[in-house]
Amino acid sequence: MSAQNPFVDLEEIEDARIAIAKTVRETPVNISTYLSDSLGIPVHLKLEHTQVTGSFKIRGATNALAGLTREQRSRGVVGVSTGNHGRGLAYAAKVAGVKCIICMSRLVPQAKIDGIKAQGAEVQIIGNSQDEAQEEVDRLVIDERMTMIPPFDHRAIIAGQGTLGLELIEQVPDAATVLIPLSGGGLISGVAAALKATQPMVQVVGISMERGAAMYESLKAGKPIPVEEKATLADSLGGGIGLNNQLTFAMTRDLVDGIVLVSETEIAAAIRHVYWLERQIVEGSGSVGIAALLAGKIKSSGPVVTVLSGGNIDMKQHHRIISGEDVDVTKQAA
Repeated sequence: MSAQNPFVDLEEIEDARIAIAKTVRETPVNISTYLSDSLGIPVHLKLEHTQVTGSFKIRGATNALAGLTREQRSRGVVGVSTGNHGRGLAYAAKVAGVKCIICMSRLVPQAKIDGIKAQGAEVQIIGNSQDEAQEEVDRLVIDERMTMIPPFDHRAIIAGQGTLGLELIEQVPDAATVLIPLSGGGLISGVAAALKATQPMVQVVGISMERGAAMYESLKAGKPIPVEEKATLADSLGGGIGLNNQLTFAMTRDLVDGIVLVSETEIAAAIRHVYWLERQIVEGSGSVGIAALLAGKIKSSGPVVTVLSGGNIDMKQHHRIISGEDVDVTKQAA
């Protein structure tokens, strides 16, 4: 990275690819016959939900750990997460032989706690909110001198996620449009940086849900703003981007060509489609690109790639959705 370039660049992403090669899978790409026929252009599915921990998060976490000093490794890493980041960080730490603590509130379902423990992390249940859990992370950083690994707004995390973009463009070199699930922006920032540096004409489109899309609202406001987190089938896309966001807000603003929002009904339809017609089990957050395609919200001059970013869905909920039930998490949360 040059002093004049505050963004994560191609060199950092290429270095990350080397750093994570032994831990992270190169996930396959399938062509969707149904979607290709429906749209009249090739539609490819990047099967990132088949990653080691069931989502792309392992890429950034592995790269972040690779960059730690010997002293930092000896003291361990810590983070707050109820889902894919926690799983990815726990697994990467286990592979690297680094102590890992994930802090969560008492409100986190036992299934999520068990999922992160299964990856080898120590779990600490603190307080009744993520804010209270973050206070324990801050204490561990100060008192135990552990290193906090955040979920998205971090150079090494972004560079690690960007390796997906390098794979994708090698697998589909004629891609015209790439659809990326959008939350805090770590994935789309890294992938867009990789794509724009190698194929600058590729259109990168972020896909988020209508309920609580923090990056979308922040970009509309011209700065990071607090956005109410709402119940959604795309739960992994919830949460804020950080009012002191250092990287992903600006990178998304400058490198991403557009953002499309999808409804809860459209997300449910995508989960059904990807199961019955693509033979894949994908969580709501990973299905949003499919949702946008099925809803006719994507226009492209050539081949489309949509990233299926994760598959860590509650299987009881998944069964209800694919069986045709109108699963309304907004009513369940009320």
